Amino acid sequence: MQIDAQAVKALREKTGAGMMDCKKALVEAGGDEEKAITILREKGLAAAAKRAGRIAAEGMVESYIHLGGRVGVLVEVNCETDFVARNEQFRTFVKDICLQIAATNPAYLSKEDVPAEVLEKERQILRTQALNEGKPEKVIDKIVEGRIEKFYKENCLLEQPFIRDQEVTIKDLLVSLIAKIGENIVIRRYSRFALGEGITESPGSSS
Repeated sequence: MQIDAQAVKALREKTGAGMMDCKKALVEAGGDEEKAITILREKGLAAAAKRAGRIAAEGMVESYIHLGGRVGVLVEVNCETDFVARNEQFRTFVKDICLQIAATNPAYLSKEDVPAEVLEKERQILRTQALNEGKPEKVIDKIVEGRIEKFYKENCLLEQPFIRDQEVTIKDLLVSLIAKIGENIVIRRYSRFALGEGITESPGSSS
């Protein structure tokens, strides 16, 4: 059954469940939103959003070194209890986040972290590109917003497709884990280091 993307988005906003979980529920419910909500509630997925406000102060800091020491990642992921911090699913998730960051080098954690001036500059560039491509003026704004969504997917960790499953975003993966474990889980912060990154001149050189 073909499910409209807007229906999936609407269900996600109402339940807080992941996009793929919402789509599967709608397919199972034959497109009926109320039935889909019931299905998500029965699976415990709709409750994930309610857990988002809880304080998460436990968790772990994980590291990952790639390419013979040429790329390194540090990430902190928090949960509510030390018990969950030792959970194998939680630890696997944290390791996967390290791999994701190493592979994709996201500039920001979420959409909300992108500075307004960066977005405005990006919109101006995309608008100029669209005009140069000969796109009609009346559809320029729609084209720009569509490309901004692509910008988010490329630059924001939570919006990126998961490297192990391109049909699932990191946000979907996170929401699904929250539903399974029953605690709030937060990707708090991360740093990615690449050997030689940012070096423009040799130490001790002078102008």
